[in-house]
Amino acid sequence: MTRTTPAGTPLGDDFHVYDTTLRDGAQREGISYSAADKLAVARLLDELGVGFIEGGWPGALPKDTEFFARAAAGELELKHAALVAFGSTRRAGTTAARDPQVRALLDAQAPVVTLVAKSDRRHIELALKTDVDEACEMVRDTVAFLVGEGRRVFLDAEHFFDGYAFDSDTALRVLTAGVDGGADVVVLCDTNGGQLPLQLADTVRQVIDRTGFRVGIHCQDDTSCAVANSVAAVQAGASHVQCTANGYGERAGNADLFAVVGNLVTKLGMPVLPTECVPELTRVSHALAEIANLAPDTHQAYVGLSAFAHKAGLHASAIKVDPELYNHIDPGVVGNDMRVLVTEMAGRASLELKGRELGVDLAGRPAALTGAVRKVKEMEARGWSFEAADASLELLLRAQVAEADQSPVDTPPFVLESYRVILDHHVDGTVVSEATVKVHVAGERMIATAEGNGPVHALDAALRKALLPHLSWLDQVELADYKVRILTEDPGTDAVTRVLVESTDGQREWTTVGVHGNIVEASWLALCDALVHKALRVSMAVS
Repeated sequence: MTRTTPAGTPLGDDFHVYDTTLRDGAQREGISYSAADKLAVARLLDELGVGFIEGGWPGALPKDTEFFARAAAGELELKHAALVAFGSTRRAGTTAARDPQVRALLDAQAPVVTLVAKSDRRHIELALKTDVDEACEMVRDTVAFLVGEGRRVFLDAEHFFDGYAFDSDTALRVLTAGVDGGADVVVLCDTNGGQLPLQLADTVRQVIDRTGFRVGIHCQDDTSCAVANSVAAVQAGASHVQCTANGYGERAGNADLFAVVGNLVTKLGMPVLPTECVPELTRVSHALAEIANLAPDTHQAYVGLSAFAHKAGLHASAIKVDPELYNHIDPGVVGNDMRVLVTEMAGRASLELKGRELGVDLAGRPAALTGAVRKVKEMEARGWSFEAADASLELLLRAQVAEADQSPVDTPPFVLESYRVILDHHVDGTVVSEATVKVHVAGERMIATAEGNGPVHALDAALRKALLPHLSWLDQVELADYKVRILTEDPGTDAVTRVLVESTDGQREWTTVGVHGNIVEASWLALCDALVHKALRVSMAVS
C-alpha cells in the first residue's frame, strides 16, 4: 500500500490541498480525458505538490478503472501526492462487504478513498428512497469496511449546506456516522454552488463548534464565489480544501486550484505547497489547459497571461517608480510575469516600460518618446492595436528612435514594387488563389508567382518564393496563427480590417499587425512586419 499522507508539504498532514480535476473537473462540458490524459494530468498535479489527487470513480467509468489499473501497475509514481479513488457508499438493503461498487474501490488499490453521501434529508428520502437511519448506517458501514481494509477514508457530505439549512440535525448525523466509521475528514460540499462567503463561513464554524470534527470544503462556482467560499471556509477552520485545475467542472465549474492556492500562500501566509513548487503554478495551469484541449483563460487570477498586464498610463507611471504599487504580489512568486500593454490609453511611462521590455531604450530620449506616443495614438485611432503585436510595436519604436536621433533606419530586407492577387472559381466548385509579387531584394528585382487556398496563403507563398534565394533563414519561419477582425465604427461607414499574424521560427514566436480597408493589404502589412522583425533579430544576432 502506498502513502496516505502528503509528502514534502510544509504543513504535512495538518492541511490538505485536494485536487479533483480528474473526477469533478472532468465533468466540464467539452472535456474528455483518456486514461493516458489522466496519467499526464496526475503527473503534473504531483509536480505542483498537491497533497491528494482524486483519480476518478473506478467501477463506474471504464476509463477511470483503466487509469487506476495502470497507476497500480507502475505507470504513475507520485512524489508528493496520495492517490484517491472516489465512490459512493453501499446501497440500501445490503452490506458494504457485498456491494460490488465498494469492492471496485478496493480493487483500484488507491490508498485513500473518498466516499460521497447525501446529507440533505430531502435527498435521502426522495432520491435514495430510504430513511435517515438507514442512510447513516450506509455511511458508517462503508467507511468502517474500507478502513478495516487499510484505506484512509474521507467523506464528501453532498448538498451539505442546503441540507444543514433545512435540517441541521440530519446533516450532522451523516457526518457523525462517517466519523464513527473511521473517516478522517468530513467534507462539507456546496453541491449546488449557491452559497455566499459569510453565510458559508458561519456554517463551517457552527459545524466545527458543534462536532469538533476535522472539516473540509468543496465548492461549486454557480455564484462565482467558489474561490472566495473556499478561502472563507479555511479562515473559519477548514483544513482540507478541494479544488480543480483552472476551475474546471460541471455547470459554472469548481473552485480554481490556482486561485485558491495563490490566496492561501500569498494572502494568508499558509505554505500549503512545497516552497519550490509555488513558482510552477502558471506553467502547470497552462499545461493542464493544453491536455484538456482548452485555451488558457488569459484573465485568470494569478496565472492568466493578463493577470499582471497593465494598460492605463496612470498605472504605468506608478509601475515605473515601483512595480509593487499596481501589482498585488510579485508575479514571479507564482511563475507569472508583468506585462505593459500599449494602447490609446498609454502614456509616456507605458511606452518607456514597454520599450525596455522589447529592448528599445527610450529613457533619456524625450523626442523619440514623444514621437512614439503620438504615433501609437494616431495609429490606434485608425484601428491599429499593439496590445498583442509586440513585434510590430518594436519596429515602430525603433523607427521613432532612429528618426529622433537622425540616424539611418535599419534597411528592410526587401522593398515591394507591386503585388497582384487573382481568384479563380472553377466549374467543379474549387476555388484557387494566385498571387504575383514583385520585390527588390539585395539589389535584385525578383518576380514570383504562387498558388494558395486563399489570397493570403497565395500572397505569403509568392513572397517566400521571391525572397528565399536571398534570405537563408526564411525557410525556418512559419505562419503559426492568423486572426481577422472587422472594425466598423458607425453604421454606414467603411469597414476597416485588422489582421494579426503570429509567426514562429521554432525557437520563438512573435506577432505583427496590419490594418487596412482591404483584407489582403492588411494581411500584407502584417506579413511584411513579420519578416522584417525576423531579419532584425538575425542582424542583431550577427552583430
